[in-house]
Amino acid sequence: MSTPTLFRPRQGRMIGGVCAGIARRFGWNPTTVRIVAVASILIPGPQVLAYVIGWIFIPNERQAA
Repeated sequence: MSTPTLFRPRQGRMIGGVCAGIARRFGWNPTTVRIVAVASILIPGPQVLAYVIGWIFIPNERQAA
């Protein structure tokens, strides 16, 4: 059984696709991940920086040939 890889999907993105990619990787609901991400911004810390780093380093989904 193979583990799904982490990528930013081309469909179902809101901004950069980081939350959708994390949700698909772990089998979670993308809306739940987005709500947790937005709520976490209210807590002091590097959440926005972590999102931007994810946006830069998590690759896009490959296009089907």
